[in-house]
Amino acid sequence: FCFNGGPGSSSVWLHLGMLGPQRVKMSDDPKPLRPPAQLIGNPYSLLDTTDLVFIDPVGTGFSRPAEGEKKQQFHGYDEDLRSVGQFIHDYTTKYGRWGSPKFLLGESYGGLRAAGLSGELQKRYRMYLNGIILVSAVVDFQTLRTGERNDLAYSLFLPSYAATAWYHKALPEELQRLPVNEVFAKAKTFAYGPYMQALLRGDALSQEQRADVISEMSKLTGLSAEYLEQANLRVGMSQFGKELLRSRKRVVGRFDSRYSGVDSDHVGGSTEHDPSGVVFFGPFTSAMNQYLRDVLEVKEERIYEILTSKVHPWDYSEFTNRYVSASSTLRTSMRDNPYLKVFAACGYYDLATPGFALEHTRDHLNLPTELRDNFTTEYYEGGHMMYVHEPSLKKLRGDLLKFYKSALEAKIQGTE
Repeated sequence: FCFNGGPGSSSVWLHLGMLGPQRVKMSDDPKPLRPPAQLIGNPYSLLDTTDLVFIDPVGTGFSRPAEGEKKQQFHGYDEDLRSVGQFIHDYTTKYGRWGSPKFLLGESYGGLRAAGLSGELQKRYRMYLNGIILVSAVVDFQTLRTGERNDLAYSLFLPSYAATAWYHKALPEELQRLPVNEVFAKAKTFAYGPYMQALLRGDALSQEQRADVISEMSKLTGLSAEYLEQANLRVGMSQFGKELLRSRKRVVGRFDSRYSGVDSDHVGGSTEHDPSGVVFFGPFTSAMNQYLRDVLEVKEERIYEILTSKVHPWDYSEFTNRYVSASSTLRTSMRDNPYLKVFAACGYYDLATPGFALEHTRDHLNLPTELRDNFTTEYYEGGHMMYVHEPSLKKLRGDLLKFYKSALEAKIQGTE
């Protein structure tokens, strides 16, 4: 069962970018495409291994509340889990698939949904899963929301800043000579070590320590020491996207920081637009509308909502005065079903949901020692939608085939 996130996103990205029998033809080089989009065969589809059910939650795609029904019963954290969970139950029952292995695959907010569904399906329907695949996912908003005295997120974004600066050749020569994975690893060590310690100390940090941290941070991010001093060591994603290539009069993308674009000015403190988002939205929208009518022969005149704000406001009321998180639900599901395995796919150039943030979530699930190997992570040389980069898509398919095999052959440590 596959779904994207948003909230407010249809499953078009996974359908025509990664998993389906056809995919949008994209360039491996980060540059805009001339419209209209082209659909090509997808040799990296998983249809030879697993059946795929793409879910467009209510309000996205062609899915709408029935006449007389209020949208509020679908548009919230709990509401979404109930409606999507019921769909999975009803589909499984109608098509006689209770005896089949079951996996969830969620991208972005779909990771939070997948983690939450693992609990909803177990508690409400006693449906136990074999695996969960998290693609560029978030499970705990504390790992992403900078500010509000949450210094953790600044630390977790830093390795992605380093990878981005490396890609745009903005780092010192000794770092540019290294492969991106080594630069990323060095940045992780710094982020969890000296940088995090400096943030924790706050105003108690000595001037000497502060100067040392700024110097190393400048080397790893491509930002000047003067800028980091003025930012008080804390640089949000949009600030970074505006500042890194300011001297070149370019800004970098949020979904995929390999892409760069031009804002209307070069003096602001944050980006005006996402140069990667505008590259993806048009091709996937035109391709999906053509695919639905010509290939799938769907006779529907209403708008296929690719990505909509109409699902908002999204109800997070149960998380009042705390960060939205499904970590405890995922931990409970893995504890109660020790055969449940989780695979996380992360892009080095993802500035929307950085991979290090998901690693932090993974490492703070408080799983018993024997279950920690049930959660594995792989990185790809792409962004949030790493599958638009064909070498990453090819690697992702290979990694998923191994994951499916391991999940279906899973044994409980010490008992079998």
